[in-house]
Amino acid sequence: MDVSVRISAAAMIIGLAGSGAHAQTPGLLDQKPASAATREVLAKPIPPSPEDRRDFDFSERGFMGTIPAVKSADGRVLRDLTAYDWAAKTKPDTVNPSLLRATELSARSGLFKVTDGVYQVRGVDAANMTVVETATGYVVIDPLMFAEHARAAMDLVYAKVGRRPVRAVVYTHSHGDHYAGVKGVVTEADVKGGKIAIIAPDGFMRELISEAVIAGPAMGRRAQYHAGSPLEVGPKGLVGWGVALGRLEGTSTFLAPTDSVTRTGETRRIDGLDIEFQMVPESEAPSEFNLYLPKQRALLIAETASCSLHNIQTLRGARPRDALRWAGYLDEDLRLYAGRSDVVMMSHCWPRFGQDEVKDFLTKQRDAYKFIHDQTVRLMNMGKTPTEIGDELKLPESLAKEWYNRDYYGTVSHNSKGVYDRYLGWFDGVPANLNPLPTEEAAKRYVALAGGPEKMLAAGRAAATSGDYRWAAEVLQKLVFAQPTLEARAALADVYEQLGYQSESGLWRNFYLSAAKDLREPRQPQTPSPTKIPDTMLAIPTSAYLDVLATRLDPARIGDAPLSLNLIVKDRDERALITLSNHVLLGEMGGNSDTASATIEAPWTTILQLFSGAPLAKLETGSDLKIAGDKDAVERLRSALTTFNGFNIVTP
Repeated sequence: MDVSVRISAAAMIIGLAGSGAHAQTPGLLDQKPASAATREVLAKPIPPSPEDRRDFDFSERGFMGTIPAVKSADGRVLRDLTAYDWAAKTKPDTVNPSLLRATELSARSGLFKVTDGVYQVRGVDAANMTVVETATGYVVIDPLMFAEHARAAMDLVYAKVGRRPVRAVVYTHSHGDHYAGVKGVVTEADVKGGKIAIIAPDGFMRELISEAVIAGPAMGRRAQYHAGSPLEVGPKGLVGWGVALGRLEGTSTFLAPTDSVTRTGETRRIDGLDIEFQMVPESEAPSEFNLYLPKQRALLIAETASCSLHNIQTLRGARPRDALRWAGYLDEDLRLYAGRSDVVMMSHCWPRFGQDEVKDFLTKQRDAYKFIHDQTVRLMNMGKTPTEIGDELKLPESLAKEWYNRDYYGTVSHNSKGVYDRYLGWFDGVPANLNPLPTEEAAKRYVALAGGPEKMLAAGRAAATSGDYRWAAEVLQKLVFAQPTLEARAALADVYEQLGYQSESGLWRNFYLSAAKDLREPRQPQTPSPTKIPDTMLAIPTSAYLDVLATRLDPARIGDAPLSLNLIVKDRDERALITLSNHVLLGEMGGNSDTASATIEAPWTTILQLFSGAPLAKLETGSDLKIAGDKDAVERLRSALTTFNGFNIVTP
């Protein structure tokens, strides 16, 4: 998810204010209990055996201690590690039992000794922090998503294992939950001074900018649904992500890598600790590697394997991943590392112990991804559409019977669509889908075709009453896009709620229930502060920022007159030329024009604030900003830059 977005959970609406009688009878916008149809779905057995207790053994092995909560400097609770304790004590009919099992396991949080000299802090944040002893200190792998959480994790290590200096930090891949807590582990001064290396896979910064910055506003909004951020933890709300526990907030930080690994087999020796790397780009992340610790006979497989089926294409949005290469990397793991590994660790979930277990796990995860790839391509080549393939494809029982191949995070259904998208793109070949009407216009016509909003509402409610929630969702979503009345929104919210209760996938549940929340309590726009600049923006290259700036330009507001601005970044000793060409903003590093409309000279942070909308007069008096020439030209560009404050997803 976009690390510039602060992940927090708004309170889930419980009901409308009213009398005591109302409190006992669910109102129009209240959360509802599980329907008879939902209870029937959840009662159906699935292939894994409840007698298979390996995960319960593995998830508690090596436990050394925990903490009750992560708190901010002023004492506010940022993460309550007891918030999911109910998952082990109750069996609510509003949670898929398989997902509930995954949540119970993920809730086993704290510090764990994996093997001699190797520790993991799990459940303190969305990801695991892995800490490995060196001769005189520690190497920290994946320093979590938030600085407060990372600091709490290290304090737990210091208390239980011993206080030693951090000698290096490793980012396994370019997703924020694996790097954005870094300033809770090390200081910027120590990294810039060369005392501590930050090691990352080749292409890390490029891919971080692509996902977290260029596509950050859209991906960040969708990530709120993905993570269930609007939801409260509980049986009718957030149950986790399948591979981690949600409801997070804190301070996202960033320090750029100082050392890049480029090929499989490359090694580093850090204060006596040997690490071997396996490059796995275009698997779970476009820039990712796995690590092997030869002395410890331990494989850290990042997110190439997990306690759940992972995403070929994420619901928050991203480029489709390469399922065939992904399976190939797991095959390579079997050849290179399985025979010399006594444990396999992951960046989420718990380790798996024993050489036979490692081999079986890697084999069946490999085969799951290759099955999805191969069978999607086969059905695609038979003319099936993505929707048809997603509805038809199922893992064979030999794979589906393993708990770690269940649909907790990724699903066979939406993963098959990701495979299709990677090969054939968004178009399914049906001409009606080539140039369809915009969503809201089409919705209005569907409502008219149904005989009006009352009849469409009645049809949606009838489908819901019969338990046909997928069809009810289609009908009522069109009605809401056409006429978002209270009754229509409430009916659709009830449908999404039941679909959420039924979902084995934590992400599907989060999307459905977050949508229900937005329908019952419409969101309010959130305008970002123009002076509070995220660490990722402070760290990105100037050339990349100019590319980002161009994506904010509104052609209707910039006008047709020529525009050129010289840019001097004082603390980076860089110059650039910004020009307007056919309503396209272009940035030329090293460029300079004697005929530019104006020259902007300032430190990097001030330039970011300037183009984020901070008041010009305040910047000129309170910073080192200097503008020579036509200030109106600068304001013309600033006024034409779009400020992203979120958007509606299930309402017009």
